Amino acid sequence: MDKEMLSRWVEGTMKELQSLGQVEVDATGSYEATPLARATVGSGMTPEDGVFVQDELQRALRAFVMDGEMHVFYMFTPINIWGISEINWRIFRNEIERLDESGMRVLAFVGISPAFVNRMANSGKQLPEEDEEQRRTARVYRRFYAAFQLRDLCHEIPIPTVARKFETARGLVQTLAQTCEGFAAGMIQFCETMGWGMLKSVLEHMSDRLKAGARADLLDLARIPFVKSRTARVFWENGMRSLRAVAEAEAKDLVPLLLLAQPKRYNVEKAEDERYQQKLLLRCEVIVEAASRLWSQEQRMDIEGDM
Repeated sequence: MDKEMLSRWVEGTMKELQSLGQVEVDATGSYEATPLARATVGSGMTPEDGVFVQDELQRALRAFVMDGEMHVFYMFTPINIWGISEINWRIFRNEIERLDESGMRVLAFVGISPAFVNRMANSGKQLPEEDEEQRRTARVYRRFYAAFQLRDLCHEIPIPTVARKFETARGLVQTLAQTCEGFAAGMIQFCETMGWGMLKSVLEHMSDRLKAGARADLLDLARIPFVKSRTARVFWENGMRSLRAVAEAEAKDLVPLLLLAQPKRYNVEKAEDERYQQKLLLRCEVIVEAASRLWSQEQRMDIEGDM
């Protein structure tokens, strides 16, 4: 490559990074990474995405809506979700109409206009993205639309049901479920690097919900291998509401519960399959052993805390 051309490219790139607040020039004339740059790199984001996330989090620092869950779900929704390029405005409008007062305040806070969503639903048009401001606005609307799906997933609604509700491919919903946990970890890392400890604590409080894909009452059960979301709910509804209860159970008594947690059609097909029953029994033995280990760890921590 021509050295002069390379030099121009490097100079242009550094100026762009300066304009994004990612680098600054120190007293000696040398380039130095800003806290934003360190947070961006540490969270695995592009410079442009880092600037977008910084703006979103700075506004959240000023007024985080904490009397509901919608703001956290929005914050934990990945900003780039492959395949979600079009919003079903009719569904978007329906979801907005179901929001409570807390959810409506989140809408206003992040910049979502219910009137605009209604106009888009009636007109059938697509989001304008002709300039940088319009592209940023479009990103906010797409992200909030996906946040509705993330909310449903964390309320233990199965992926196929969410896909049907939002009239989208099951694979896209599954991708959202798989990527949101990593993105949430990146957001927490971003806050830590920027020195926003209070906001980091708020986000950390909800991160376990994403891992479990379940409501708060099931988080202890969801720590057990093979016990996630629907399985945890079946355990809870059948009296297994704590690590101790599972640890003290007989593995054979958990087999019917695992079978109940399967989709209905799959349940019927496998109910009489002896090999499948044996496989479930082995899985239940792992569940009981893991629950016993987790329960013992909690007991040790309680004892050490009292000393």
